[in-house]
Amino acid sequence: MPIWIFRIATLVAFPFLTYTFIKQDWMTLLGGLLCGAIVVAGEVLFKRLRLIKIMIACTGLLMGYMLFVLINNVVILVEHQDAINWWNTYSFKAEIVLLVFGVLASIWKSRDLEGLSYKGQHLKVVDLSALLDGRVIDLCEIGFLPGIMVLPVFVLDELNKMAASNDPLERARGRRGLDISTRLQELKGVTVRLTNKNVKAATPEERIVKLAKSLDAQVVTLDFNISKAALLYNVTALNIADLTTALKPVVLPGETMSLFVMKEGKEKEQGIGYLDDGTMVVVEEGRKSIGKRIEVSVYSILQTSSGRMIFAKVK
Repeated sequence: MPIWIFRIATLVAFPFLTYTFIKQDWMTLLGGLLCGAIVVAGEVLFKRLRLIKIMIACTGLLMGYMLFVLINNVVILVEHQDAINWWNTYSFKAEIVLLVFGVLASIWKSRDLEGLSYKGQHLKVVDLSALLDGRVIDLCEIGFLPGIMVLPVFVLDELNKMAASNDPLERARGRRGLDISTRLQELKGVTVRLTNKNVKAATPEERIVKLAKSLDAQVVTLDFNISKAALLYNVTALNIADLTTALKPVVLPGETMSLFVMKEGKEKEQGIGYLDDGTMVVVEEGRKSIGKRIEVSVYSILQTSSGRMIFAKVK
């Protein structure tokens, strides 16, 4: 509420002051109203812009002015009369153009610069495997991955290479990854930053982990090797596959369940079925029940790095 009082007071005060102390006509009144509107618009703009964007724009303005000074000194040192006359005629316009160019160029590249200005555990570096999988979109939508999603440019370059591959499967995976990255940037309530920051590493896994280490960030992945490399560098790896495993329903030995036997197993007389979450169930003496739904009793559970297997027998 106080901010609206300030804005209304500004729009009223400027016309009143200009009309009272400068000149009492409608043009002065209109000019005062215009000045008040500019002040209010500036306040709204600066409120919406974060400090880092304002600093980047000021840096661009300074660079544009330095470029103007450099060109001005070069023209003076050349001592060519025609060039000096031309410069004296158009120097003001050139200065304005260079200042505007510096601001626009800095704002245009501000996303890359911002990606380097942040550090902290609220940053989530998304790797290639997470973009190819796509479930990172669902996790962001429901709020399970809060913070800022960081997309390294070298990961996007790898997706572009895959999308241009001659192999149809590789091309389809690359296009899906690019589609996921685009959807991630379009999600409302999710902040995504691109970063050109590069690190030297012997392997792609080490590269993504070192980038996260330099930003003091976390890694979002499905790659088991990246999870292991993150442990070595003391980086937190949020493995979506581990989350999926942790959310699978708990099944204890001795429990009875209804299972549809789909195919035969590797061993003699074994049958294979699957739970709703995709967990494989090996049924002893279940080969004769292929294509049927039967009652089975769990007698063993095997947890592996690639998932969980349940061993059961026909009840």
